[in-house]
Amino acid sequence: MDLRKIKKLIDLLEESNLAEIEIKEGEESVRLARVPKGGVAVSGPAVAAPMVVEQRAPAAMPMHGPTEAATGGHAKPHADLPEGHIVRAPMVGTFYASPAPDKPAFVSVGQQVKAGETLGIIEAMKMFNPIEADVSGTVLKILVESGQPVEFDQPLFVIG
Repeated sequence: MDLRKIKKLIDLLEESNLAEIEIKEGEESVRLARVPKGGVAVSGPAVAAPMVVEQRAPAAMPMHGPTEAATGGHAKPHADLPEGHIVRAPMVGTFYASPAPDKPAFVSVGQQVKAGETLGIIEAMKMFNPIEADVSGTVLKILVESGQPVEFDQPLFVIG
């Protein structure tokens, strides 16, 4: 499913009185549900459904600092982020810094990157999705660790 469609669905959910939206296109499915604090939870089919339940009970999956769930579809800027372009997670999934556990990371802090270069990957619904730099510059900060679950719109990298 196209990321733009998912973003439009999030906007629709925010602007309406709906508590939940589920859309299926062929074998792909996206389910958006409101959480009590006004944030938006994004998940795939039944495989990711437990993640929504965990988000409704904040004590079950505490989030701190740069890994806080996005509020209203847009994360608030963090004071500890350096100035620069923030690359955000386009989906919910598990972040990996390298193509395989025995391989080096795609990028490191201080490394020069070009627009389109792979910074990391997010595994979602058994598919590995490359996260590419949308600007050229220097990697100033990596905000997530390999193997860490990430939320939609969560800051991943700062490029200056």
